[in-house]
Amino acid sequence: MATVVHTIMCGGSGTRLWPMSRRSYPKQFLSLLGERSLLQNTVKRLNGHVDVETIIIANEEHRFLVAEQLKTTSAAGAEIILEPLMRNTAPVALVAAVRAAERFGEDCLVLLSPADHFIADPSAYCDALSNAIPAAEAGYLVTLGIEPDRPETGYGYIEIGEPLADIPGVRRAKSFHEKPDRQTAEKLLSAGSFAWNAGVFLFSPKHLVSVARHFQPKMLAYCEAACAGAEADLCFFRLDSKPYARIDNMSFDVAFAEKLADRVAVVPVSMGWSDIGSWNSIYEVRSSGENGENISDGPVELYDSQGVLAVSDGPLVVGQGVKDLVIVANHDAIFVAPKDQSEKVKAVVADLEKRNRREAVTHQRCYRPWGWYQVINLGERFQVKEIVVEPGAQLSLQSHHHRSEHWIVVRGTARVTVDEEVRSVSENQSVYIPLGSLHRLENPGRIPMHLIEVQTGSYLEEDDIVRHNDAYGRR
Repeated sequence: MATVVHTIMCGGSGTRLWPMSRRSYPKQFLSLLGERSLLQNTVKRLNGHVDVETIIIANEEHRFLVAEQLKTTSAAGAEIILEPLMRNTAPVALVAAVRAAERFGEDCLVLLSPADHFIADPSAYCDALSNAIPAAEAGYLVTLGIEPDRPETGYGYIEIGEPLADIPGVRRAKSFHEKPDRQTAEKLLSAGSFAWNAGVFLFSPKHLVSVARHFQPKMLAYCEAACAGAEADLCFFRLDSKPYARIDNMSFDVAFAEKLADRVAVVPVSMGWSDIGSWNSIYEVRSSGENGENISDGPVELYDSQGVLAVSDGPLVVGQGVKDLVIVANHDAIFVAPKDQSEKVKAVVADLEKRNRREAVTHQRCYRPWGWYQVINLGERFQVKEIVVEPGAQLSLQSHHHRSEHWIVVRGTARVTVDEEVRSVSENQSVYIPLGSLHRLENPGRIPMHLIEVQTGSYLEEDDIVRHNDAYGRR
């Protein structure tokens, strides 16, 4: 059997599950449905079912988040292809095809799947993939069609045709339909020959490249140039930004699937799938089906309330006599909406971003390859941060033009470099970093090291960091 290259698309922008998910930390990195993130679950669901090689395609901004989350999965050390800017799923598929063929040979198969979907029944998913593999080897572009259970307006649809001869469980895809209105969705459901489009595709790289050469020659040329000019950096594969920037923004369906007529196949499957496209979808996935059930995470207390999803990672949320609401409380933002209108948060975030609200894009907690920091207090000429450095990690060797810093260790032990001096700083001890000094912070211990940083000076933004040396290749 051909090698299957599981190519996980990890480039979402993170607005539909705001305020937990934001552009700086989108939903694929969140643990919304258990202990693992959606990305980690996407890797895990093939474990023990399908032998695969793994490639991740992600935004450059999220590269260290991806690498960190993969460490605890079977895809640890997998190649992470970095998009210099987002160009939708068609270019991602072509880059995956070009790169998979280079690494694993032209006879491999690419399984293209989103990082941020939920599948309740991984066994059914893997059985569907097993059915799809012979069709992909025969030159079909194969997709999964989710058996619908309601007239959903938030998903695209696939019209299912006759069975493929000699390939059990696989049928022809007659047509693709964009997201319908309610009346059209009801007609599609009642017809009984339509499935939801899950956005999961299996194909031969050489077949897709051949198709692209006919239908999308410019896109193919730019993708090949972006791969040819790419730079390897640790586990990252940085695409050349100049040709990639010239690619049109186009979905896989529009660029390829809708143009291939009788060479597209579909495997109908029921596997408890959701694209986790709204807070209401989180409620539906987690609900037992009991009428009026409340679902909560974090410090939440609900009284005389029904059908509420309440999530908090900080402040106490108390609901009294509320019904069918979504309440999501983050450290710096709270979102409240009727469950059936929760998808409108995307427009809300767009409006907040237009008005330059920082909360629309970034969290108070900012993640870095060495750990994270969070601003505790900010005033004129001073800023206080909590900084957490993971075991064995280190900040860059750096200096500042406009600020001095005072570090107080509150947990663990720090190794601190200040100009020519290197020393250990333990709990309840502190160190002063004068303006302009060359300095570095490291955690030599086995537990996360926490410290409080007090900055003072005329300018306290992150761009007042001059990196002289960095273990993670940042400039």
